[in-house]
Amino acid sequence: MMYRMPRRVLVGLLVVLALAALLPLTGERYYLQLGTKILILGLFAMSLDLLVGFTGLVSLGHAAFFGLGAYGFAVLARDGDPVTLWQALAASLGLAAAAALVIGWISIRTSGVYFIFLTLAFAQMVYYFLFESPRFGGDDGIFIFARPEVTLGGRPLFDLADEAVLYWFVLGIVAAGYALLHTVLQAPFGRVLEGIRENEHRMRAMGYATARYKLAAFVLAGTLAGLAGLLEAIHTEFVNPAYLNWHQSGLLLMMVLLGGMGRLYGALLGAATLVLLESYLPDLSEHWRLPLGGIIIAVVLFLPQGLAGLRLPRRRAADG
Repeated sequence: MMYRMPRRVLVGLLVVLALAALLPLTGERYYLQLGTKILILGLFAMSLDLLVGFTGLVSLGHAAFFGLGAYGFAVLARDGDPVTLWQALAASLGLAAAAALVIGWISIRTSGVYFIFLTLAFAQMVYYFLFESPRFGGDDGIFIFARPEVTLGGRPLFDLADEAVLYWFVLGIVAAGYALLHTVLQAPFGRVLEGIRENEHRMRAMGYATARYKLAAFVLAGTLAGLAGLLEAIHTEFVNPAYLNWHQSGLLLMMVLLGGMGRLYGALLGAATLVLLESYLPDLSEHWRLPLGGIIIAVVLFLPQGLAGLRLPRRRAADG
């Protein structure tokens, strides 16, 4: 079935985008940073949803590309030397894409639980390499002393050191990422991915080189995850090996399941819900993880399509 976006969803997304763009006007630094975090994790979750929800590839090593994207920029900026945004993009996206190409080329030769554990094994290898390497900060990580400069022809365009500007920049990147994935999924390429998810053997029998399509999806997802990692490094001005740990991949998968697999807006909704719950539940109880787990279990049991599958009751027409 071809991926389609209902008109009401499109209208809802445009309304949310407009409201989100107004957030910096509140002047509240806390909400600004919280919103930036939600957007970054939303992009990260969308990249995994491309694999899990649309291609049927469940990866437990997706955090590796997020972490490599963050480290790609951190290594350039750790000495305090000026780094342009274009240099940061080239380093972070190039590193994440290269890693996704190698890991994907090997992993897609397997399927099912073997694919899951192979991606997990690769991610843990990269995690322990960075964790035990003093050259890359070891378990202490790397502090970033300056955010990248955004210039064109030697002239500055805007200043990412301003939290409001950074928020708007991240919002624009996430909107562009959503538009890109939506376009890809509506194209014939997206139809093939959904066909692979439903029945790969049939797609192969029809003459499609399914391995190439899966590898392309894996590299695209890894590159977008690297972009999210770059944004996270710019936002927090710090990276550490925990970005690559399997816990991060598990948390990301939880976001996709919570929001609803196979719906890009579901990934955004799942990221926002989990971040907000983790931010406000601790204020209610020191045992906040217990109600958090209960909420997630309830969603899995009663909303198999995730939060994105909720349907509001329609108003009945008034009697004449």
